[in-house]
Amino acid sequence: MGKKVSTRSAAISDQDLDPDTGKASGGAQTLLRGLDVLEALENGPLGLAELSLKLGLSRSTTHRLASALVDRRYLAFRQREGYNLGSKLLELGHCASQQLHLPRIARPYLEELAQQTEDTVHLGILDDDMALYLDKVEGRRRVVVGSRIGERHPIASTGLGKALVLDFDEAQWRTLYAQDSGQDNDARHLAVWLERMRGYAGHGYAFDLEENEDQIRCVAAPIRDAGGRIVAAISVASAAQYMDDARMQALVPLVQNVTTNISRELGWTDRGGKAAPP
Repeated sequence: MGKKVSTRSAAISDQDLDPDTGKASGGAQTLLRGLDVLEALENGPLGLAELSLKLGLSRSTTHRLASALVDRRYLAFRQREGYNLGSKLLELGHCASQQLHLPRIARPYLEELAQQTEDTVHLGILDDDMALYLDKVEGRRRVVVGSRIGERHPIASTGLGKALVLDFDEAQWRTLYAQDSGQDNDARHLAVWLERMRGYAGHGYAFDLEENEDQIRCVAAPIRDAGGRIVAAISVASAAQYMDDARMQALVPLVQNVTTNISRELGWTDRGGKAAPP
């Protein structure tokens, strides 16, 4: 699920002059006008003149906004029809739908996994460059794991965070590592971390080896959607005394089995797309 940085020239600049006011349009104003364009087309296609009239903007401003949205696939343009909503909105709607019902689907699996392992189980998603914890099921052991639902934790130092970015490229991993203030940015430590990430990516799981919280270790694996993209991850966390190297390796197939089952509920199959965890 690597993030792609567009190489296309920006069709809208925060400092573009607004023909309707003669002043530079701010980023917030530009964003709101772009959203107005999308909402204006919710009932069907409109030509440039109709869209301009509905928005109360000049044709040149309307064309500039609409062209930028076409470029990013939020709108589509067809001769004789005009502008209509684009395929990118379908993609985002699908992702939003999954994220909204993901905790409900995953909850029984989390509870069963916590019961089987007696450890704390987390569910999380990628939120900008952080791991957002959507759910947590406490284990039976007297171990306090310092995490709460709704919290955001660093990617580079958490098992769940690493599992969320297994499909990223190495340049993106380096950026995430540099952003994690808890990581030692010494070149040797980075080299070790990158070597581990390569191994994790190759096998479809990730570990937290007391990198995020002292004396806490975890095993994590990604959840994929119908297109094979990583959309969430699950981790099993416990005190290091219960998480020696042998037990962590033994937990890998158990965690991966859970994430595979959830992935299948989200539409993933082993036919086409990236593979779910083995």
